[in-house]
Amino acid sequence: MKFRSLATGVIAAAATAGLLLAGCSSPEPAAEQPVTGKLDFYTNKAAWKPDFDELNKTSDPGAQITLNTTGYSDANQYDAFIKQSFRTDKSPGLFTWQTGPSLAELVDEKLVAETTDLWADAIQQGWVTEDLRESYTFDGKQYCVPMNIAYWVMYYNKKIFTENDVAVPTTWQELDAAATKLKAAGVTPYYQTSTLFTFQWFQQLVAGTDPALYNGLADGSVSYTDPKIVAIMNEWLDEHKKGWFSDAGSNTDPANGLKQGDFAMINFGSFFNGSLDGAGMKSGEDYGFFVIPAKNPALPATPVAVETGPICVAENSKQKDLGLAYSKWWMSPEAQSAWSSARGDVPFNPKATVKDKSLEQLGKEIATDKYELVERYYEATPTPILTVALEQFGAFNANPGDPMPILEAIQAEADKYWAENK
Repeated sequence: MKFRSLATGVIAAAATAGLLLAGCSSPEPAAEQPVTGKLDFYTNKAAWKPDFDELNKTSDPGAQITLNTTGYSDANQYDAFIKQSFRTDKSPGLFTWQTGPSLAELVDEKLVAETTDLWADAIQQGWVTEDLRESYTFDGKQYCVPMNIAYWVMYYNKKIFTENDVAVPTTWQELDAAATKLKAAGVTPYYQTSTLFTFQWFQQLVAGTDPALYNGLADGSVSYTDPKIVAIMNEWLDEHKKGWFSDAGSNTDPANGLKQGDFAMINFGSFFNGSLDGAGMKSGEDYGFFVIPAKNPALPATPVAVETGPICVAENSKQKDLGLAYSKWWMSPEAQSAWSSARGDVPFNPKATVKDKSLEQLGKEIATDKYELVERYYEATPTPILTVALEQFGAFNANPGDPMPILEAIQAEADKYWAENK
């Protein structure tokens, strides 16, 4: 498994952005801090609070640490709270964040605790791969640990595939043939939306054509108006014209949409198993998933978008030692087995136990050299550019047309950002 990561290259780009955190006061941590007890944990994944609470049944006896979880559902409010906390004596002992430029910003300002020793120990024990460490490495040191890892794959309704005699595609040509056959039978091939998760198909088309082109968008070396990007957008437009995508404005929960046949396939993170199980679908019976083939068959390895979100410890927190103790335990097979059971997702620790055997097989498959991990577009793209891109891709999904105005709008924001951050 190869892993392309932008983490080591974003420190310089984040330096200017990091100025918004400059001037923070740095309260002295206590001379001796406890490494057991109740740990205040803040997360922007409010919906996951029951899973974190469930995890306390394992962490309490295993690490003698219990999470006191506070969840935020508004991303902007959460980001503002965390950044403000660094200016006070209430900086969190543990909190969730994002990889990429936003984490580089905190590292550059020395606001998060170093975890190099934790990573070295975990890798030595075979708890985590060298590849994953790259997304947490800045100037040769590691910061934070992975909260989760999710591979973006294609989920499909097995009944629809069977009824229409569609086999799981192993090449992009076969995937196009499947979409054509489904559409001819009156079935919408793919899910899409006009809000938030508007980037998946762009991500897949670009990375599957050329991973270097994809990474170039993230670091500013490739323009969104590059002829290759324009050609890819026109292919996306052509698929829209063929009627391959669902109603972008639908309010139906995507898990229910797949269950009731509103569409046959949906490109989503491997955590989607939990949503489908909750909708009453059974893994391996009602739904399955597959790694999306590379659009470019000449690529030596199939690109797979990976989403990994960190849990971090504030450098100046009064619970720094407690947070680091929990972080060390979190990487263990015990913790990752419990987390996989609670969330229904792939654990990053290959020694963890996985209930869902299809997820276990996915983790083993992607760990081979046949696949190349690329950072999910959401984390790889600097926030100001991402904000505009999500809006523009959403508009494109809702009203597909000439992609040039879309790309020019994103590139205008990219030009502004990179002029200030290179």
